Amino acid sequence: MRVLGVDPGSRVTGYGLIEERNREISFIEAGLVKPPEKMPFSQKIHWIFQGLVKILDRCAPDAVAVEDLFYAKNAKSSLKLGHARGAALIAAGQHDVPVFEYTPLEIKKSVVGYGRADKEQVRSMVNIMLRLKKQVPLDASDALAAAICHVNSSRLKALTQKSLG
Repeated sequence: MRVLGVDPGSRVTGYGLIEERNREISFIEAGLVKPPEKMPFSQKIHWIFQGLVKILDRCAPDAVAVEDLFYAKNAKSSLKLGHARGAALIAAGQHDVPVFEYTPLEIKKSVVGYGRADKEQVRSMVNIMLRLKKQVPLDASDALAAAICHVNSSRLKALTQKSLG
């Protein structure tokens, strides 16, 4: 199973692709979709959408794991984040790839074991879990964490269904 994790943001959207085979998770690629700073907001959202479409075309994942909205103090920031999430959801929908959404708390607990972990702690655990020799950008490591969370969640669901069935 190939999973594309997406950490949406209107200034920087992180992505990370992993593959699970025989209960082993391997790193494939990670990076950033980063629109030019001076670009109008509507064009930034389109840039993010187009960037994710290119990644989906190239990588052909089986699932997309997207970080769900968190409750920010600033409503305007939350709305902008929602637009970036929408771009990711539409890109995945256009490719008929199922989308799974996880809260930041779920992702951090799945990867670090602690729901209040900071970005550096998440990146450190992602590096260990995927045996990365080089650090990826923080937003990309958050995206990889979302993908790992989905793999872990899928394993748990499969085990639960097996024991109930």
